[in-house]
Amino acid sequence: MPKSVFSDAYAIFLRALVAARKEAGVSQVELARRVGRDQPFISLVENGVRRVDLIEFYVLARGIGADPVALFASIASELPDEIEI
Repeated sequence: MPKSVFSDAYAIFLRALVAARKEAGVSQVELARRVGRDQPFISLVENGVRRVDLIEFYVLARGIGADPVALFASIASELPDEIEI
């Protein structure tokens, strides 16, 4: 069983998170400032090295300027029906 952080589903999640940040015109440095972290933290998240929990997702989405519920709904609609954890 693959680790979910390296799964296709997690890759979908990360692509959507990065795309949302870029579409909002927010740099990693600016997002880090907005959420009270440093830029390497954002890089680790976006590269799948640092796994994101639900609360962190909420904070990151708000930092991007996105509605966390709408962003999650968009991500969820792209996920496969069956995901191993």
